[in-house]
Parts: sequence; structure tokens; C-alpha cells
Amino acid sequence: MESLRVINLGVEAGGRRILENVNLYIKEGQTFVLFGPNGSGKSSLLSAIIGNPHYRVVQGRITFKGEEITGLEADERVRRGIGIAFQNPPKIGGIKLIDLLRKCAKVAGLSEEEAEKRIEESAKFMGMEDMLERAVNDGFSGGEVKKSELLQLMILDPEFIMLDEPDSGVDLENIATVGRAIKKLLERDRDEKERKKSGLIITHTGHILEYVDADYGVVLFNGRISCIGDPYQILEQISKYGYEACIRKCVEEKSR
Repeated sequence: MESLRVINLGVEAGGRRILENVNLYIKEGQTFVLFGPNGSGKSSLLSAIIGNPHYRVVQGRITFKGEEITGLEADERVRRGIGIAFQNPPKIGGIKLIDLLRKCAKVAGLSEEEAEKRIEESAKFMGMEDMLERAVNDGFSGGEVKKSELLQLMILDPEFIMLDEPDSGVDLENIATVGRAIKKLLERDRDEKERKKSGLIITHTGHILEYVDADYGVVLFNGRISCIGDPYQILEQISKYGYEACIRKCVEEKSR
């Protein structure tokens, strides 16, 4: 069953074309990893999918579970089951984490009793019980910020999950917790036939693949998808030879 489909997508931001003819098809239960150098358009693709108004779709369309969402506002996409964890989320002064989580629970359609139970269980899973009364991301370490973002996603419980560099800025003490949470969110701890959640993960280092497996790797280069294949082979090629050589090898293999 289809989860997310991106069809011939072209995106502009600040009057500049940043994505061109991007095509992506992610089935229910699949997780894709998105590689690419800085400035290649990875975060822009996630922003276009979630409906960030600063990223204007000028070509193509986006569908979710078979329905077109290209023209929908971001909050409507969230209500339909798309969630995102940003690379550098802002501090939110004056708002406690517990209050934000309760708002997430309301968006998820939980009753007050269900919300409190999910928040309690999820905060315990993330080891964040003592941080619920603190202002969102205020004074949080890099690892705590990532854990806070994932905790919000655990309350929302979306069907399609996008993660922008979840392994960036996370120390060794927190990376295992982050990986464990992502694995749970994407149901990678379940048998393949039982998985309903799908996802798209941006990573530069590939460290997250030590904790969360993926079905496909995608290389985005100069605003276009240049290669799709085994994520571990792609990561190895990038590590050894760089992006351009990896793309050339991918093209050569396709032409055989």
C-alpha cells in the first residue's frame, strides 16, 4: 500500500529553484535514508513534504495514502498523519514541554486520560520524566533536544515520519536512546509484514544506521535524486569515494 509519493516535484525558495523533477515512492512499512552533501536540497524536500510555506511547489505533486496533499496547510498534513523532527528546532520560551505534549495529544485525538498515560509512558521510555516542567528546548543539550523532538512524535504517533539528521549533535550517552526511539516509531522492531509506519531519514554520517535499519538509500545531489539503492552500500561508496563517484557508479550499474 502506498504511503508517500512525490511526483516530478519542483520547489522554489527565496526566488531560487532548489528541487527539480524529484520522484520518490515510499510504501507502507518502508524506511528510506536520504543522503547528500550540504546544500543539495535534503531539508528542503522534507520542508516541502510537510508544507512549509517558505518552500513553494512550482511543479509536480505530493500524495499521501493515495490522496493529493500538495495544496494543504502544514497543520492539516500533520492531522492526516505526517510528522517531522527538525534538525535545529527553536527554543520556545514560556511553554513547558508537558504543555506542548498535551497539545500534541490533542492533535492526535487522545482523551485526557489517554494523553496522560501516553505522555507518562513515552517520557519514561525517553528518560525525560524530570524535564517535563522545563521550557521547550531551553537549556537543553543537543541530545536532549533530539529526544524532546522524538518524544513529541511519540505522542503524535504519525503514520509517516520524517527525521532531519537525528544523529547530529547527539553524544554517545543519548544516541542509543535516540536510535531506540526511532526504531520504535518506525516499527523497525516488528516483523516486516506487521509494519504500518513509514519514514524518511536524513543523515550525513550514517551513524543512525547502526541503530535503525532501512530499506533503501537515496542520494539527492544538486536538487535531483541521483541514486537509489541499498543504504549500506551507498553509505560505503560515499565514505570511500565521495558523492560524485558514488553517483557515477550507480549510473554505471543501472546501464549494465
